[in-house]
Amino acid sequence: MALTEQTRADAAELAGRYPQGRSALLPMLHLVQAAEGSVTPDGIALCAEILGLTTAEVAGVATFYTMYKRHRVGRFHVGVCTNTLCAVLGGDAIWAALSERLGIGHDEVTADGAISLERIECQAACTHAPVMTANWEFLDDMDVPRAIEVIEKLRAGEEVFSTRGPRIGTFVEIERTLAGFDDGLAGQGGTDTRMNAGLTYAQQHDMAAPAGPAESPLVAVAAAKSAG
Repeated sequence: MALTEQTRADAAELAGRYPQGRSALLPMLHLVQAAEGSVTPDGIALCAEILGLTTAEVAGVATFYTMYKRHRVGRFHVGVCTNTLCAVLGGDAIWAALSERLGIGHDEVTADGAISLERIECQAACTHAPVMTANWEFLDDMDVPRAIEVIEKLRAGEEVFSTRGPRIGTFVEIERTLAGFDDGLAGQGGTDTRMNAGLTYAQQHDMAAPAGPAESPLVAVAAAKSAG
């Protein structure tokens, strides 16, 4: 794959969505990953050119966040949470089983290019531990047999649906969605009752957070300086 004029046009569109163009850098990095499968030197140069940044500034962001990959990953990038809660509930066992089954370790890709694996410290989904993701789509309440079933279906090209949402697309497809381009799947999936339990309870009991001050001291000071 290579960066095309369409990729350049899409990147320029992203920059135009923000009052300050550099705010588009994160989605733009997802866009170049969609175009090339990873954040390449050419992708970094494109972002820098359109946003008026140095390549060092773009590379600094691309290497800070683990969702941006500097080498090709699998068509399906599988993350297994091995942080404390997920680990004790089975995350470590899931990781060991998948690593053995696929013959790869952390940040490695199967020989057929189908699956890559990543140990993830936290998926922010402890309610559904142990949790996996496939191309950042959640697979909740996993165990070893279900995890193996998922990767075998993905390798075989069969449809797999995330627990809370749509069909799991390829890495390239999901990266374009993360860049901010509509994939037409927003209506798929349902409400996560466990994640929303606190909100539901508050609504049922007519609870609300207390109102904050109308104006904080810092805001008042900043306004005064601006007026002066």
